[in-house]
Amino acid sequence: MNVLSYVLVYRKFFLVVFTLLVLLPLPIILRTKEAECAYTLFVIATFWLTEALPLSVTALLPGLMFPLFGIMPSKNVASAYFKDFHLLLIGVICLATSIEKWNLHKRIALRMVMTVGVNPAWLTLGFMSSTAFLSMWLSNTSTAAMVMPIVEAVAQQIISAEAEVEATQMTYFSGSTNHGLEIDESVNEHETNERKEKTIPVPGYSNDAGKNSSNMELEKIAAARTSSTMLNKSDDLKMIKCWWRRRQIEEDHVMCKLFSVEQNSGTGAKYRTKKDHMMCKLMCLCIAYSSTIGGLTTITGTSTNLIFAEHFNMRYPECRCINFGSWFMLSFPAAIIILFLSWIWLQWLFLGFNFKEMFKCGKTKTVKQKACAEVIKQEYQKLGPIRYQEIVTLVLFIVMALLWFSRDPGFVPGWSALFSKYPGFATDSTVALLIGLLFFLIPAKRLTKTTPTGEIVAFDYSPLITWKEFQSFMPWDIAILVGGGFALADGCEESGLSKWIGNKLSPLGSLPVWLIILISSLLVTSLTEVASNPATITLLLPILSSLAEAIQVNPLYILIPSTLCTSFAFLLPVANPPNAIVFSYGHLKVIDMVKAGLGVNIVGVAVVMLGMSTWIVTLFDLSTYPSWAPPISNATMP
Repeated sequence: MNVLSYVLVYRKFFLVVFTLLVLLPLPIILRTKEAECAYTLFVIATFWLTEALPLSVTALLPGLMFPLFGIMPSKNVASAYFKDFHLLLIGVICLATSIEKWNLHKRIALRMVMTVGVNPAWLTLGFMSSTAFLSMWLSNTSTAAMVMPIVEAVAQQIISAEAEVEATQMTYFSGSTNHGLEIDESVNEHETNERKEKTIPVPGYSNDAGKNSSNMELEKIAAARTSSTMLNKSDDLKMIKCWWRRRQIEEDHVMCKLFSVEQNSGTGAKYRTKKDHMMCKLMCLCIAYSSTIGGLTTITGTSTNLIFAEHFNMRYPECRCINFGSWFMLSFPAAIIILFLSWIWLQWLFLGFNFKEMFKCGKTKTVKQKACAEVIKQEYQKLGPIRYQEIVTLVLFIVMALLWFSRDPGFVPGWSALFSKYPGFATDSTVALLIGLLFFLIPAKRLTKTTPTGEIVAFDYSPLITWKEFQSFMPWDIAILVGGGFALADGCEESGLSKWIGNKLSPLGSLPVWLIILISSLLVTSLTEVASNPATITLLLPILSSLAEAIQVNPLYILIPSTLCTSFAFLLPVANPPNAIVFSYGHLKVIDMVKAGLGVNIVGVAVVMLGMSTWIVTLFDLSTYPSWAPPISNATMP
């Protein structure tokens, strides 16, 4: 038993040693460059999938193993670790740092939610839309971490506000002059259903006292009915309904008091009814999924898109068809459809979907809706009037987006045509770096000091962001991970392993192209649930590129859906950071995420398949093998 405990403690160490030794016969027996590169590939893939070593540490292995095996010299491997991608990432992180520092993200999110209204369904859609929009420009993890506290505050305020209102009603009904007899006979069916949904047991609370009181009141009603000749059936019915309503409110009041002390697993989450719990689950999953879906729309939205763009442009430099504008045009419709269908699916799964109630005009707001509107308004008012720093950040944000879109839109000449003498020199990273440098230059506020004479003078200024703030936001681990992927891809190409794999996969060319796309999409979607998204896409891009070349299909036909599906990690809390962030709030169980995520996964893959057969085909000529890809004679090994 003691040995087993040591094995569990040192399991990562044993896994590293075991993997290196078990795969070692591959290069020793075969003694080819392809086998040596395959050994490196399998070792790195195992470490990435199991996380036996940190992902970024594993990404450094090509710099060690390729020179030792004689695949690539060390200086060539080292040059792969810093590419055009990293300049683009630096510029984007400068923007994200300024947005978060000056709370522009909160203003955008709250303003969008205030615009859509306070109906629970529309409120959810508002949070999803604002989260997805922010995720287009910020990292998915940062977006989920920023929006989730606002959502949690709104959800808890809704629950507590309804409890206070019902407690007030109880006091009103139990007053000296009981106007409960005047209550309308038509009891709101929605409120009645909410009371039937109370399923959480309250420890330490007994209904005995309530039962005794109930029996006494029933006896009084019976006595009044037999002794009074003035009481008719209508008054009798009103009295009984009033008594029942009062008893329900009293029980709710007791439960509210107990729940104000009793908390769920230390998270502070309190549920008066099952519906309240379902609402918290719905809002959590909406934030997790919309932060991921929003990242699909732009090249800078998520690291997997950046990795794909850099890999594709390096492997097929003559294409020049993947840029910020073209990616947005192919992915934005897919993201909108996935977001809308995911909203319907989650709403139906947790709260039900009542179209008649949602689109009913002129209806009065419920207590929950008023409370929700109030808390959102209060959160927005806390931000105060928009400040100079927010305005400058917003202007730079808009300028960066416009420059990205207009650099080379495709249907009209872009501003890159001004530098026709140097075609392809200016890229999206050039724009990102230009705007990123302005954040270190534009003053945010004056720095003053008081002279001995009491005069206040300015001696310097503080820029929008500082280098220390930028460093705290810069994901250096992702930068190293992506660099390791580039080095691995170069090694596979240099050793001939990519061509060998493509040759072995060439029999798949007999299958229909749509089936190959579906198989690769499902493979990627399944693998990304247990491995990190960047590791998955970095590992599979060289293989899928070789597959496309071997079966003589436009590489975009396979690489685009596979890249999009890499982000569909919706099933497990550990699948991606946004899932883990919302899971940490304590409202969800793993089974909740599995049920909800399975539906979103199916929706995502179906929409991607639809896009590949409709609007994406119109953007790129996918029907023929392109001239910018390797010639057919070189696509496979002889």
